[in-house]
Amino acid sequence: MFVDLVKVHVKSGKGGDGMVGFRREKYVPKGGPSGGDGGRGGHIIFEGDEGLSTLLDLRYNRKLQAEDGEHGKNKRMNGKMGEDFIIRVPIGTTIFNDEDDLVIADITEHEQRVTVLEGGRGGRGNVHFSSSRNTAPEIAEKGEPGLELPLRIELKLLADVALVGMPSVGKSTLISVISKSRPKIADYHFTTLTPNLGVVGVRDGRSFVAADLPGLIEGASLGHGLGLQFLRHIERTRVILHVIDMSAFEGRDPYEDYKTIQHELKTYKYNLTSRPQIVVANKMDLSDAKRNLEAFKKRMDPSVEIIPISAATKENIELLLLKTADLLDATPQFSLYESEDYSDVVTYTHTPEKATYHLELGDDGVYDLTGDALKRLFEMTDFSRDQSVRRFARQLRTMGIDEALREKGVKDGDTVRIFGNAFEFKD
Repeated sequence: MFVDLVKVHVKSGKGGDGMVGFRREKYVPKGGPSGGDGGRGGHIIFEGDEGLSTLLDLRYNRKLQAEDGEHGKNKRMNGKMGEDFIIRVPIGTTIFNDEDDLVIADITEHEQRVTVLEGGRGGRGNVHFSSSRNTAPEIAEKGEPGLELPLRIELKLLADVALVGMPSVGKSTLISVISKSRPKIADYHFTTLTPNLGVVGVRDGRSFVAADLPGLIEGASLGHGLGLQFLRHIERTRVILHVIDMSAFEGRDPYEDYKTIQHELKTYKYNLTSRPQIVVANKMDLSDAKRNLEAFKKRMDPSVEIIPISAATKENIELLLLKTADLLDATPQFSLYESEDYSDVVTYTHTPEKATYHLELGDDGVYDLTGDALKRLFEMTDFSRDQSVRRFARQLRTMGIDEALREKGVKDGDTVRIFGNAFEFKD
């Protein structure tokens, strides 16, 4: 099954907790803190794999989570780092932040790796909190929590040339003639439901990759028919071969077909009509095709190159391939995304926001404290140990939270909520 669009939820691993430990060894009368650090949580990493051609595996695994880091151990032994979660995707995969629709990464090379989310930092053991005033600290940090992100993953085929056109104009027959691709060919519309790739060899030794894509209909740029599922795969191509049934076998006007497809290409993002294009007048072996071609040329812009062929009899195929290869040689790669399309931070790290906390009065008259930096501090504090609680209180004072609460009228003994947990304010 060909799958080219999935949505997944990813989460990096939580850092392991630091340990509160002390040396208790024979003949060592004065021990000391020996709690090790927790291990880093696993990263979420995407990697390009040229052996894959679909996002099928991700369709059935919508929640992806990296391994948590191991907790610290005694004798200053650090916990093991959590295993990174490596997600292998086909070449040509684009990863979007599904919240703001910005690009996180565009994977176009084999074994290209992108770290989408970094794992949480491991908590420090009590070794780090030893001082001349506190030689036996019972303080250790909990591991930093992992991060979560909803992603939209799109596969956009890596092909040099795209074959476009209305249904049943002979695109599948053409790619079967010019390459070893063997798509389904039948005398009804939308025989092709998934893109077909083929490597095309030209007689002078040049080669290129062509994609036979599902037939377009009017309104495809708005999602009608196979619409966007089809147009997505044209985005990376450098040259477009616009295939037209010049025999008008199904009663359609070749020129009106041409205008319809051009409108859809222009309406779609990236204005695909700006790509170099050759009009391929197919089915020239059928009756009325030559007369229709003459009428078609009279209505066309003289600058548009038209090559009459018959995919069925292979007439003029070599000329079409030579012209296509020449056009590819003269056409540079198109930049698919501009700088403003990318997320400001490609690798999401635990960077605190400028406002380290938010203070709001709840409906019940109790002040609520929230904020990313405060949340991280809260989740890394071990509230089962008195020294850790006192350290947390000192950190709140350093952040200016005590003074802010006094300015709001909070007095000694009043209740303050921090992420839904009630604390008594001590002045």
